[in-house]
Amino acid sequence: MIYRFRIILDTEEDVFRDIEIEQDTTLEQFHNVITQSFGFDGTEMASFYVSDEQWNQGEEISLFDMSEGNQPVRLMNETTLSDVANESSPRLIYVYDFLNMWTFLVELAEVAEYENGREYPNIMYIHGQIPDQAPEKEFVADDEYNEDDDNDDFIDFDEYGDLGFDENWN
Repeated sequence: MIYRFRIILDTEEDVFRDIEIEQDTTLEQFHNVITQSFGFDGTEMASFYVSDEQWNQGEEISLFDMSEGNQPVRLMNETTLSDVANESSPRLIYVYDFLNMWTFLVELAEVAEYENGREYPNIMYIHGQIPDQAPEKEFVADDEYNEDDDNDDFIDFDEYGDLGFDENWN
């Protein structure tokens, strides 16, 4: 089967790509197709996130294992599109370059049959140009922080001398 995805850059202007790709393609291969279709060199860190109907970020599927063995991590090269996207769960979030946070909304639009003579992956449609800089993101905490709250976990970094670090640690 062929998956037809719309990949939308999370920005004010309409910037998206429509891509046909085989369902058994790994997320690493899909990552390469996405970066190439948007004109990135593909050398930055990236992750996919399983998403729900409201585009809430769920389980991470990472390009590389950065966990240092602390807990199991799903990797792109071990996960196929059919493992994470289907008609009942069609949404993924894709983040490329964690310093700039290029964020894409990836939605499975259709599952289709192979077309003889067509090569996959196939970029069906290109709309819009990538901006020079990643769109600004506003990150808001769930709970507002109040300095006056009695919070034993709060560290005043202006008083870092009291933390007991050895200044010649290296």
